Amino acid sequence: MTAPGPRTLHRPSCLSWRERRLHPDDARGLRLTLAVAAAFLVVVPFTLLALLVLSSWSPLRRLDLAVTETLVGHGHDHPSWTGALSVWTTVFGPMPLRVGALVLVLWLLRRGLRQLALWVATTMTVGGLLGPLLKLLVGRPRPDLPEPLAQAVGLAFPSGHALNAALAAGVLLVVFLPAAGRPGGRYAVCAAALVLAGVTGFSRVALGVHWASDVVAGWLLGAAVVTATAAAFTVWRAVPPTVARPSAR
Repeated sequence: MTAPGPRTLHRPSCLSWRERRLHPDDARGLRLTLAVAAAFLVVVPFTLLALLVLSSWSPLRRLDLAVTETLVGHGHDHPSWTGALSVWTTVFGPMPLRVGALVLVLWLLRRGLRQLALWVATTMTVGGLLGPLLKLLVGRPRPDLPEPLAQAVGLAFPSGHALNAALAAGVLLVVFLPAAGRPGGRYAVCAAALVLAGVTGFSRVALGVHWASDVVAGWLLGAAVVTATAAAFTVWRAVPPTVARPSAR
């Protein structure tokens, strides 16, 4: 008897378009649906937050001011704390993270992982372009404090530091988490991503150069970009389920 070849996956013709989007045999439909849903869940709160900022919603302004004044006051009382945050926000600023992403892209290319390298480059580029564009559209000024702990130029919403840190954290998870192996390694990768995004965003508020809502918006936008680009590349790599792979003769 001849050994049977690989099973051919057929998309059920009786299913509706909506049902096919969640059918387990439809790799493209299922992955795209889940990824788009995840991106939507991130984009919605970002959009709502941007609308609240544009409308100068009083509760948000009061909350931003209270958080910033509290953290900056703590920094004035603890100069070593301020110094540590200043070093962190410089080392993990947008430009150093972009340089690190470029090094990672070159490393992936040397290992023959071209699609992954292209995804990293695309993700960092898309996020890097969206940030300044949204700053111009929203036009929110930075905090104007009588005794600031640091100086920064440009507009505030969303935070470029928080955005690029979130992008870098997403890249870290996508590239290294699958290869982390043991649970301890996966926990370390997740912890590194959380610390990178969390401390970088926090430092901008604690130094008085961003409102807390600027940082939250940067995190949300970074997560949305990572999710959207990952979805696009996942669908690109997916094998159409209606096409059978040829069996070896």
